[in-house]
This record gives sequence, structure tokens and C-alpha cells, in this order.
Amino acid sequence: MARKDTEATKEPGRIKQMWQVFQMTRRYDSRAQWYMLGTLLLGAAIGVVLALTLTGGNVFSLVLWIVAGVLLGALGAIIVLGRRAERAAYSQIEGQPGAVGAVLRSSLKRSWRGSEMPVAVNGRTRDAVYRAVGRGGVVLIGEGPATRTRKMVEDERRKIARIVPNVPINVFNVGPDPDAVPLHKLAGRMAKIKVALTKPEVLAVDNRLGSLGSQMPIPKGVDPLKVRPQRAR
Repeated sequence: MARKDTEATKEPGRIKQMWQVFQMTRRYDSRAQWYMLGTLLLGAAIGVVLALTLTGGNVFSLVLWIVAGVLLGALGAIIVLGRRAERAAYSQIEGQPGAVGAVLRSSLKRSWRGSEMPVAVNGRTRDAVYRAVGRGGVVLIGEGPATRTRKMVEDERRKIARIVPNVPINVFNVGPDPDAVPLHKLAGRMAKIKVALTKPEVLAVDNRLGSLGSQMPIPKGVDPLKVRPQRAR
């Protein structure tokens, strides 16, 4: 009986998981399958061209090149599926409170430090402001219409400029505005910000800004970029 229960709760295999992801993606993105098919055929075509060009009539080499091309196309199709699946998943939560937090939790590169919890929230409209720290400096993301989040963003910008005056502050808005950043492009936009901090500086800035949430007193005139971490004793 215990064995049956274990089998029932066993997670599906890798192939089955990929099929489920494909089915979900196709449901919300009808073009995903065609992008995948095109990538697969492109890889196979490259393999055929290379086989005819480089093998010199050797059948064994010809087959190897064609197989390599098909495998390359299959790998490309899997990559396309992953990206389209992520986009489809974000399209389902776009516009909902906390959507930006989901991106900060799951899609940021390792060089960025962000939290799914906002640093400021409007309890009436549920608009929010999120903060992340990375090699590009500090990023503030307003979630909601820009006309409603602008004041919260500016308040946070002033706080940050007071605590870390030498750190660049970038602002994005995710909302219904025409010039807003689409949710699925947010992580990519952040990754394109010009590098301004080293890894130790990112940690120092993040630690300093972490004190804003706990209302800890911050000494005036301290530059966090010059603060050296304490050595372990």
C-alpha cells in the first residue's frame, strides 16, 4: 500500500514535464510551436549543408553531421520553449499585485539582489514599489500606473540618495502605461544596465539599504562604497 502511495506522489519524468510545459505554452502562445519547429528545421538544414560540404562523400561522416544538425535544432527548440513558456507564465500574472515580486524572485541574474516583498505599498490601490541592487546600481520598479506610483518612487529615490549618494539609481515602471516595461522584459532590461559597482560594493549597498526597512539609524555622511566588511575573527 505504501509503495502505491509513493508511486502516486512520484513526480512526472523529464519528458512528461516538458510535454506539460509545451501544452501550457501552446495554450497561451499559439506561435510557440511554429517557432520551435522553425528552429528544429533550421538546425537540421545546417547539419545537411555542413554534411554535403565537409564530408567529401563519406557516408558515416554525412550521417554524423546530419544527426548533429538535428540535435542542434532540438536543443534550440528546447531553448525557445523555455523562453516562450516563461513569457506565457508572466502574461498570466501581468497586471496583478505582486507580479514584479515574482520576477525578482525567479528571473534575476545572480549579480542582482532583490526581494519579492515591495519596499512601499499603497494600501488602497495596491500599487507598489520594489527595489533591487546589482552591478548596475539600485533599481526601483513601480508596479501600477505611473501617475499613482510616481510619488512613492520619488520618496524611495530620495531615501536611497541620502543613504548611498554615490550609487546610480535606475527607475522602471511596470503597468498599463504605453511606455511601461512589459513584465517578461523586466529582467532583461535590468541586465542591460551599465555596470557601476563591484560585487563587494553591491553587498555593502544592499546591507545599507536593508536598514531602511527596519528603520535603523544611519550615520550621516557615510559612504557605503568605502565601508570594508569586517574580517572574521
